[in-house]
Amino acid sequence: MPAIRRSELDGAVRSEILSADQADRLAEFLARQAPAPEDQPRFTFVHVLYYLGGMIAIGAMSLFMTLAWSSLGGWGGFATAVTYGVLALLLTHWFLEQKRLPIPAGIMATLAVVMVPLAIFSAQNAFGYWDINRPYRDYHFWIDGRWLMMEFGTLAAAAALLWRYRFPFMLMPVAVTLWYMSMDLVPFLFGADWRDWEIRKFISLWFGLAMTLLAFWVDIRSRHSKDYAFWLYVFGVITFWSGLSLMRSDSELNKFLYSMINVAMILIGAVLSRRVFAVFGGLGVAGYLGYLSHRVFKDSLLFPFALSAIGLAIIWLGVLWQRREARWSERLRGFLPAPLRELIEARGR
Repeated sequence: MPAIRRSELDGAVRSEILSADQADRLAEFLARQAPAPEDQPRFTFVHVLYYLGGMIAIGAMSLFMTLAWSSLGGWGGFATAVTYGVLALLLTHWFLEQKRLPIPAGIMATLAVVMVPLAIFSAQNAFGYWDINRPYRDYHFWIDGRWLMMEFGTLAAAAALLWRYRFPFMLMPVAVTLWYMSMDLVPFLFGADWRDWEIRKFISLWFGLAMTLLAFWVDIRSRHSKDYAFWLYVFGVITFWSGLSLMRSDSELNKFLYSMINVAMILIGAVLSRRVFAVFGGLGVAGYLGYLSHRVFKDSLLFPFALSAIGLAIIWLGVLWQRREARWSERLRGFLPAPLRELIEARGR
């Protein structure tokens, strides 16, 4: 439900729905309930600067790490990474306690988490763990079961910092790490060549599903507070959908089931107010319809007319739903467990 503006309350007073005293008390109550504007990520110039600067700093110490890092040596790199992480934590505390700016504080805490795999990698090099001359930047491009120590360390550090600070943005490196782990587990668990695409797709599918279910559990638990599930949903859906979409099948039934799964994703996205489901579900449905038009019905005159009729029928269903949304929604939510009903109501505001 959208936020109620003061002008709308004044309109209710003029229409004699509320008294002036009731409108004042309701406005005061809503002001107390609403989170502080600076606590909420918004598309403003200041917040864009916060996240742009933070992502540049995080990228510099992860994706865009140059080969020159190895020149620091194992212990030199470890000391630099730890110093950088400690500085990020000090800035986290300063932004949060001294400046009362939770968004830059959360970005600095996330940067501290990002320094953990770099510190572990440097320590491994110092102890001679790597038997080949592998730069840190390979962590983001190559699959290797030996990355798992760095990934488990990152998850442990993130869990500790989340317990202390509870910034939703800190779930971003957690989600990325889980995504990487889903691929690095292949050679570790199966002793298989990471280039075996069939195994990789299978692992991606099920690991993505598990991450999405974890995100849903987090969403239920945090339904009355901040959005901690966002990044888990993003990478869980990407991992699941990628594994599902890359699987090949010569069965028309399996392809139809694939389209139905994508339709279900769109509906789930609408129910949970999570656009990532709708985006990837829409891509999957579009891909299946493209397959039908170019392969199955490529010479059919009726196919485009039938497809357009289906599209118009869906639009008409939307019209009917809009007219009866309140009544139908109330009836449908009556069948849901209370936590899920509260989640849908909270995320739909």
